[in-house]
Parts: sequence; C-alpha cells; structure tokens
Amino acid sequence: MTLDLISLPVDIAIDPRQAIGIPIALIGAVFLSLGAQFQHRGVTKVEANTVAVTGGLNPRQLMLLLARPSWVLGTVMLGLAIVFQLTSLFFAPIIVVQPLGAVALVITAILNARISKVSLNRASVIAISMCVGGVGLFVTVAAFTAVDKPVTDANLLTILTVLGGVLVAFGLAFAFLRTRFQAIFYIIGAGVLYGFVATLAKVVINRTQYGNVEWLTLICVAGLLLAAALGAYFVQNAYASGPPDLVIAGLTVVDPLVAVGIGIVVLGEASQAPPWAAAAFLVAGVIAIWGVFLLSKHHPQTRP
Repeated sequence: MTLDLISLPVDIAIDPRQAIGIPIALIGAVFLSLGAQFQHRGVTKVEANTVAVTGGLNPRQLMLLLARPSWVLGTVMLGLAIVFQLTSLFFAPIIVVQPLGAVALVITAILNARISKVSLNRASVIAISMCVGGVGLFVTVAAFTAVDKPVTDANLLTILTVLGGVLVAFGLAFAFLRTRFQAIFYIIGAGVLYGFVATLAKVVINRTQYGNVEWLTLICVAGLLLAAALGAYFVQNAYASGPPDLVIAGLTVVDPLVAVGIGIVVLGEASQAPPWAAAAFLVAGVIAIWGVFLLSKHHPQTRP
C-alpha cells in the first residue's frame, strides 16, 4: 500500500494561525503559575488570622483578601493570564491552546517547593509527570487534527443548557455538602466551570469574528461571567485547603478536558481527526486525570 501524500492536507488540516496561538498560550501559563502562587499566599495569610475555613470562605474573609497585597498581585497576574488565553483562542481552536496551561503546573510545583521549603516526594513527581505527559500527548495530537469552525445557534444553546445544569448541580452540592468538601472537590468544580468559561469565550470570539452578535451572544457572556465568578470562589477555597500546585494540577487538567470535550462533541473541532486520534485523546485524558488524583493523595502538603 502506498502513501498518497497529496491527500494528507485533506485528511489533516494544519492551520498556520495555530503557530501564533501556541506561544501566546504559553505566556499565559506563566502568568497563571505566578498568579496562583501569590493568591495562595494571600488566602493562607487571611485564614491564619481568622477562623479556619470550613464550608467555604465567608464574606469577611473575602473582603480581607482585598487587603492582602500578595492576593491582589496574584489576581492581576491571573487577569493577564486570561488576556493571553483569550488572545490565543482568537488564533487557534480550544483543543490546541487550552491544554497548554499544563506548563503552569511544572512552574508552580518548582516555585512552591522553593517557597514552602517542602520537597516533592517521588509519588508527587510521578503524578505531575502524568498530568503534563497526558496533556502534552493530547495537545500534540490536537495540533495536527483540530479545525476551527463557526459556532451555530444550536451549538450555543446546547452549551448553555449543559452549563445551566452544571451550575445548578454545583450550587446544590455547595449548599448542602460544603462542610464535607476537601480541596479535590473545589479543584474539580473550578476546573469544570473554567472549562465552560474557555468554551464560551471562544464562542463569543468566534461569533464576533463572523459578525453574529445578538441576544444569544449576550446570554453567552452572562453565562461566562457567572461560571467565572463561581469558579473563582471555588479556587480560593481550594487554596485554603490544598497547595497551589495541586490546585493548578486540577485546573490545567480538568479545565482543558472539559473545554476540549465540548470542542469535540458540540463544536466539531475534531471532525477531520482520523480514528487513531480518538484513541489517543482517550488515553491522554485518562493519564492526566489519574495524575491529578494521585497528586491529591500523595502531595506532602495535602491536608487529610
């Protein structure tokens, strides 16, 4: 059997614009790492000066965060990370640039080990390697198989409907079970919500590019802001009950997997991917998620 090189561009479309989005996303990952470290420092200082966090940060603790320079600086850096992320989404599909945030995990792990003077154990290093390796495999396959497509009204309605269900589920869980929550719940919750934030941001950018700005797009913006607000609250609670590299591990794995899942299932960004790519996506996702749970179990700073 001979390989028809002429047919390759038809089977796998490689858009040169993606080459611009990737380095922009990497810069955003650096800001994400630094922002997480500074925000974590601010949350731990507020918690040390008030009652221990059980059932979520209370309004007084949230106000005290605004008085912590480290937390404010971290918030500014996270804002810059969002700007770079949104810019990268302008150039490339979600399933290409969103997983690149895993770079922040490595940076955060190194920074946290130096600042806290707590060395990572062997199990934690293996877990981090699994997270980064799984996401790395995912983005490598996605870079050669992803395509950017216009978002239809039906696509957007599907995304908003699922997001509504997710917000209700997390809201009820927090209302009735928050005293039992540990860091892993807040991390998974924030990752899922931020996955929708990234997707809706991509939708807004896409529809704006095609001049399709109307009431449905405005609802999309409202859903984005609501998911971002609840996700940010979950992140602060995760900082209060877990180390920053564990928080970033969850966000940089769960967030892109949710966004990528929507990109594949709803937006059809992998419609031109060959069958082997689907198997590669599945294997990569399992490896990355398994790494997050191992890190939550074996990290030396994880609270029992």
